[in-house]
Order: sequence, then C-alpha cells, then structure tokens
Amino acid sequence: MTTIDSNEIARQKLIIKRGGAEIINEDELYAKLIASIEKNIPLKIKAGFDPTAPDIHIGHTVLLEKMRQFQELGHQVIFLIGDFTGMIGDPSGKNALRKPLSMEEVLQNAQSYKEQIFKILDPSKTQVVFNSEWLGTMSGMEIVKLGSMYTVARMLERDDFSKRFKSGNEISILEFYYPLFQGYDSVHLRADIELGGNDQRFNLLMGRTLQRKFSQPEQVVIMMPLLEGLDGVLKMSKSLGNYIGITEPPDDMYGKIMSISDKLMVRYYELLSHISSEQLKALKDGLIDQTIHPKKAKEDLAKEIVGRYHGLDLADKAGERFISVHKIKEIPDDMPVITLSNLTLGQKYWLPQILKDAGLVKSTGEVIRLINQGGVSYNNGKKVEKDGYIPILIGNTEFIIKIGKRKFYRFILSPIIGK
Repeated sequence: MTTIDSNEIARQKLIIKRGGAEIINEDELYAKLIASIEKNIPLKIKAGFDPTAPDIHIGHTVLLEKMRQFQELGHQVIFLIGDFTGMIGDPSGKNALRKPLSMEEVLQNAQSYKEQIFKILDPSKTQVVFNSEWLGTMSGMEIVKLGSMYTVARMLERDDFSKRFKSGNEISILEFYYPLFQGYDSVHLRADIELGGNDQRFNLLMGRTLQRKFSQPEQVVIMMPLLEGLDGVLKMSKSLGNYIGITEPPDDMYGKIMSISDKLMVRYYELLSHISSEQLKALKDGLIDQTIHPKKAKEDLAKEIVGRYHGLDLADKAGERFISVHKIKEIPDDMPVITLSNLTLGQKYWLPQILKDAGLVKSTGEVIRLINQGGVSYNNGKKVEKDGYIPILIGNTEFIIKIGKRKFYRFILSPIIGK
C-alpha cells in the first residue's frame, strides 16, 4: 500500500478544482483520490460528447482541457462518443422536440471528433468508446428495467421538461430516456468521476442515481462552466456566430482572440490555457496592479491557443501579421464585436442598413451623409462607395468598419452561405 502524501492530494485537488463550477461532492472526491494513491489504481474519468455537429469550437474544449489535466495526474480518461444517444438528442435547455440525427450523420461527426480531440488529449492515454456498444445491444426487458428506475414525476422536476410541460409543448418518451441512457453509461463504465457542463446537472446526477441502484460506488460529478463567446455574454455557439473553431485558419483564430474583452481574456486563461495555477495567479495579480499590460497578456493567450492547433511557427506568423495590420494602421484590437448571420458570399450588402440594424446609428440617412463625406471606411482604409454597398468576399470571416476618426467596429460573419 502506497503512503499517502498530503501535499500530492492537495496538488491534485487544486488542479482538479481549477475553473470548475460545482463538484458533487468534494468529500467523495477527496476519498477517491486517497484510495487511488493508496491502491496505486488510477481513477476512471468519463466525459461524454454527442456528435451532433462535425466540428469542435474552443467552448467544447473546456471539458477536454480538464480531461487532459486528469491524464497528466495519472488517471484514466474515457472519451465517450454518444453515437447512440446522439440520435436522440440531448433535451437539455431545449424548448421543443429535437430532430433526430441519422446514424450516417452521427458516424461522420464522430470520426471528425476523433481527429480533433487529439490536438488536446494524449492518444496513448485516452480510451475512446461508443455507447452504441452497450446501449445498442440492450434487450427490450433491459430497457424496460431501466425505465422503471425513475419516475415521470421526478423527470418533470427537470427545469426544461417542466417548462415545456406547463406550456403545452410536446415531450417524447424517448427524451425521458436520454438522461437514463447517459446515466447507464456511467454504470457500464463504472466511472469514478464524470465531467460535464453545468447545464448537464440533471443528466450527470442521473449517473449517481443509477450507480446507486446498481449497487456501485457513486461517481463524483465535476461541472465546468459554459464558455462565453466573443461577445462575452452568451455561451459560445456556432448558431450564434460568437465562436472560435479549432480548425479555423491561424489568422482568424488569432484575430478573434485579440477581439475579446480584457475580462473575458482572464476567463479564457483559466479554462483554456496550459499555464500553471501559480502562473495564473501571477497573471491575475499583474493585471490588477498593472505590472502586466492586458494587450501583452492577450497576445500571449492568442499565440498559445493558435499554437496548440496550428503549431507555434504559424502562431508567431499570425501574430506578426496581426501587428502589421492593426498597429501600423492604428486599428485597436479591442473594439465592439457584432455578429452578422446568413450572409451570402459574393453578394454586396448595404452598409447603412447593417449599421442601423446593429444599433450603431439612428438612421440610414446619417450613414449616407458620412459616406458622402468620406468618413466611413472598411478593412484598413478602403472607402465605402457612395452607393453604400460593401462586398462579402470569399475567404472573409470578418470585416472592420471605421466611422469618423475613432470609432471602430469588428463584424464577425457567421454562418456564411454559398461558396
């Protein structure tokens, strides 16, 4: 039996708790860590991902980064691809029935996930499993037994189900089975710890409930916060256009990170950066006492994240190009960010209406007067033609509008239609 090192326990707890939203519960986590060290047996860390889209953005990587930390602490990481549950669709936060995905769509997305996750996780220390391996082979009687382990009344205590029920929106029996299936994943894998977003609380706790009913030790649940997108308000989402995709070109990733607020930068550091807890504390202290300039900290963050997905050489080059474009042209890197959706490549759009819809001006007439006076430009000094139209070109993911001498606005284009 290994001698317990209290310093090692404290070190692991500090790393595990970094950036976390909630742990259920810490006493159990402490006991599991002690048992792991005493018996020299790594803990089983499970995190599930439904492959409902082909690409991952950095909001998804919050869980992956926590999994990486567990790998570095010597524990066993299980990356669960919910190919079975993905065809149902997680009802968390949904106010209507979800359109089921086909098996072909799920498998295509799952393959894409496998290719992307190893930009963060160590493949030699990652067990990749598909929950169709056990859920897809359950007998009818086993599914009936699973359904008997939870009541409809308890299901309706769930906030999103409760709201839909009260408003008369449909809830399928299949959706009731989603948390049961996710919980059963923990039973089958005998998970010690499950990671998930704090919007997954109901599903994560179901794993504890079912493990108890199957006479297993209950898993510890570690919930991570949802990462805010570029706007700093709403959670990062492709549908909202406020995301940074991990397969985006280096220049686009770098520019988007430089566009975030100083406050959001610190949160990105905490949840995404590989700097140590001691370095993170020094960074926060330095920003407060102004011995560290926020712009330099943001540049370091951009280089770290771009380097992670594209290599340090391309990250350095992206940084150099950003400086040459923004500093030489005296364009600030910290400016309001507005997202435009459903634009078509190769088309021209009337800028006065864009600015009015974004709430940046009171009327289109105001913009027309400024354009006629030569006071509006885009993308580093290009004057807007007097007709007020600007092109949305192939390859563009954003453009910068300058109004007058000092007002700059960054417009993020997403999603783009047409190629």
